[in-house]
Amino acid sequence: MSHDDYEYPAEAFQAGTWEPAPRRNQRRVRIVGAIVVAAMLLVGGGAALVGIVMNNRLAAPIGPDVGSPRNAAAVQLVTGHCIAELPDDGNVTTVRVVPCADEHAAQVYSQYAFATDAVWPGQSAAHSRVAGACQLTTALVDAGVTMVTWAPTPSSWQRGDRTGLCVAVLPAPSTGSL
Repeated sequence: MSHDDYEYPAEAFQAGTWEPAPRRNQRRVRIVGAIVVAAMLLVGGGAALVGIVMNNRLAAPIGPDVGSPRNAAAVQLVTGHCIAELPDDGNVTTVRVVPCADEHAAQVYSQYAFATDAVWPGQSAAHSRVAGACQLTTALVDAGVTMVTWAPTPSSWQRGDRTGLCVAVLPAPSTGSL
């Protein structure tokens, strides 16, 4: 018996050609995938590098004339800045800088510059060097003004900080510049 012996329509026996589904070119897929991964690594690596550079870069100093109160990193302070209140002893990161006409507790009196190619002297020696450069006038000492030093820390030194600050501490918060 052949298929002609049955009463089925002819199209029932013709399913068309049975070719395998088209295969993607696997080599092309691998190449495109590798390009995408490489691009992602480049973009991610670039973003990470920018983040590291920005994190390790010292903030630029702000001008001595401050128009309104603002927070500033200690490395941004220069001679003449008035500080609203002194932070506790230890590492100083951010302080509130105010116009000297506003009430403040301290003022950056002077700065000490370490040599740009200097080797880290250690925290105690850094403070000693800065303190040696901090000289208040007799009139300020007689008025009760005292001095504290802010020296670079090991981490700020690694980022290029070579400036120590002599901070004059007022006997009581007051207005005006020293």
